[in-house]
Amino acid sequence: MQRTDVIVVGAGPTGLFLAGELALLGVRVTVLERLQKPDPTIKAGSINVASAEILDRRGLLPAAEEVQRRLFASVGAFAGRKNAFANQPDSHEEGPRERAAHRFPVAGHFAGMLFRNELIDQGDPVLAGHTAAANGILVPQHDLELLLGEHCARLGVEVRRGIEVHGVRGADANLTDDVDVDVDVVVKTSAGEMTAGWVVAADGGRSAIRRQLGIDFVGTDPQMVGYQAVADFDDPSGLSRGWTWTPRGIYAYGPIPGRILVARFGPQPQDRDAPVTLEELQQAIRDVTGVDVTLNGLRGRATRWSDNARQAQSYRHGRVLLAGDAAHVHSPFSGQGLNLGLGDAVNLGWKLAATVHGYAPAGLLDTYESERHPIAAWVLDWTRAQVALMRGDERTAQLRKVVGEELFTVPGVMNRVVALTSGITQHYDVADKITDESESAAPVGSIAGDVTLSSSGGRLADHAHDGRFVLVDRSPDGRFAQAVRPLEHRIAYVADPASHTSPPSLFVRPDGVIIWATSPDTASSDDAVLKELDTAIRRWVGTR
Repeated sequence: MQRTDVIVVGAGPTGLFLAGELALLGVRVTVLERLQKPDPTIKAGSINVASAEILDRRGLLPAAEEVQRRLFASVGAFAGRKNAFANQPDSHEEGPRERAAHRFPVAGHFAGMLFRNELIDQGDPVLAGHTAAANGILVPQHDLELLLGEHCARLGVEVRRGIEVHGVRGADANLTDDVDVDVDVVVKTSAGEMTAGWVVAADGGRSAIRRQLGIDFVGTDPQMVGYQAVADFDDPSGLSRGWTWTPRGIYAYGPIPGRILVARFGPQPQDRDAPVTLEELQQAIRDVTGVDVTLNGLRGRATRWSDNARQAQSYRHGRVLLAGDAAHVHSPFSGQGLNLGLGDAVNLGWKLAATVHGYAPAGLLDTYESERHPIAAWVLDWTRAQVALMRGDERTAQLRKVVGEELFTVPGVMNRVVALTSGITQHYDVADKITDESESAAPVGSIAGDVTLSSSGGRLADHAHDGRFVLVDRSPDGRFAQAVRPLEHRIAYVADPASHTSPPSLFVRPDGVIIWATSPDTASSDDAVLKELDTAIRRWVGTR
């Protein structure tokens, strides 16, 4: 039987990005996927800002920006304009000054109520700190899978397609993080048994591994049936472009030519796995839109989905972990599932790699669940709230009017909603701090966002491509270098000396989360600050 350090089950965006993270840090990883090739079926149409920043930190932003440039051509032709984000500069081969001129991308909706660019305060420091990846968010899921597949190939990740995974054996006994213990998880597949020290199930909402292990998947039952496809219409002129609510449901036409999403409340089909026929899709479109459209054909396969919202009670069973849709499912509105899965992968990758190599601090792997589980629970409630605002009754119509015309037009409200949807407000409890966090000029536990380096003209993200921690030392004498020198193989040290009015020094995890930052009075409390930094290193990096 073939053995590897980690087997990742599922070659969707979550599985592929996780495999890349592990490979970056020297872990032998194999990805098993039941499909023979990437699925071209239309799914999520974009990623959020937090996900674009994940790609940026691994050097993948230029590839994402190229996808967005290609998409602009088709979207612009369909919408009758050159560029959906006309206020954004062309980011190809930009320097720091050009990137600083970016505006925060305003794209998306809440319950079908589109975000309005004119209501956004671009001076809001929360948004202004996350603009460098603005030209890399319009990346459809299929393009993202191709991009990540190429990334994995460059890293030497073995992706084995056409292999069905039926379950695992031996997970119950592997309840220790001690990699010196000679234990294996046996993965049962259509190609025979394979073994690994660890297994990550990223095999979707109907995960065979999660079911076999008996991990409870609790939540709420679906109330709507949705369809998504790219179709050829005989005459689509009666359809409104963008998101449209009706008393019968909600639909979105565009921005990709022929792309249609339609959802209606009602019972689920008897056979959820049956292929969506042209007739079924056509009738659903007619029912919701009230337009007597005729479909001539489909480009690719139509998908059927629901607002089923569930979450695994535990993300770990022995040496088996869950990620992506295997850990949580919900309605696909705003593509939150794709972004949530990428967040799982970037959070888990470096922690699992440290565990495999034996240098993980005690309890490090447990923080994967303690950090990611609450965020997924919040996203599930966020999507449930949107579904509630999509109902077709008269009271919901009145509530939509209040939310859309009164609340969403209040200064600051749209900023908050856009920030939440963009994923940039995520926060983890990461600090064993000596000084009060309120004294710090950078929010410890938050995502670093755009961090420019005055000494080199570069950015923090430029130093994160290899998956290491990054310490940006802005002290005038490089006083923090000694603290990280013994661990330079796991910590990238960046000297960025500047004046006393410069931004704080930062210590950032591989997933972009700030785990230490200096306060304005650093010079007068060096001992305390150095002790804080040492505490952060011991808690998150280890000492080996």
